[in-house]
Amino acid sequence: MSRLPDLLDRTVGRAWRVLATAIAFATFGIGGLILWVFWFPALELFVRDRDRRTALARGAVHRTFRLFIGWMRVLGLIGYDIHGRERLHRGGLLILANHPTLIDVVFLIALVRNADCVVKSTLARNPFTRGPVRATGYICNNSGADLLQSCMDSLSASGNLIVFPEGTRTRPGEPMRMQRGAAQIAIRAVQDITPVTIRCHPLGLTKGQPWWQVASRRLHFSICVGEDIAVAPFLSASGGEPALAARRLTDHLVHYFSNERGSHAGAGT
Repeated sequence: MSRLPDLLDRTVGRAWRVLATAIAFATFGIGGLILWVFWFPALELFVRDRDRRTALARGAVHRTFRLFIGWMRVLGLIGYDIHGRERLHRGGLLILANHPTLIDVVFLIALVRNADCVVKSTLARNPFTRGPVRATGYICNNSGADLLQSCMDSLSASGNLIVFPEGTRTRPGEPMRMQRGAAQIAIRAVQDITPVTIRCHPLGLTKGQPWWQVASRRLHFSICVGEDIAVAPFLSASGGEPALAARRLTDHLVHYFSNERGSHAGAGT
């Protein structure tokens, strides 16, 4: 009989998290529409300077995502700790992160001011996200040969560029596979990397997982901002050959994130 209260508690808790997840994502969608319908058109109408409009749009998304993360915490869906947060309080950063869950980019934009990022082109067509993507000037990953130059331009303008080198969420239990695009940006811009390792326990909101399949308890995110990774040594070791340097840097990043995501634990907020 002693197991019955525990079973009931788990069942009620899981049912609440399903409902709360639906509430959270509905809120997210409504917030995106409000920004698209009201705030971004107001910026177009009243702010003539394009750079100023972009900065204001990014600021709005930054604050909205902070509210959303706080809302998910209030709903009992997530908890988190962040280590090395002060390293994100700089400008002109190239931030590379692993990508275990659906809300990784929300976390990072909530933490980083003047964030730029490389996003899937589908987000520019989604009615809930296309407004923020267009207004903020986020870089779509379907821009082909122009993608690298757009990323370098963002860094040279002192933006904080967020890139997920895997290109998509990691499937649970599979080894990390990393594209070379992120390393190419770092090497060709000669831009040191600020690595961010994201852990989620228990795993949830993963690739291929329906949103209603919630975990057995609330998700806890541990986010670690590591020391910058210098790119100059990779260029020197490759004789100044960018393609070889990018390949070696990519191998290093796979090793780095594979080790870090299995070993670190956040040490504070």
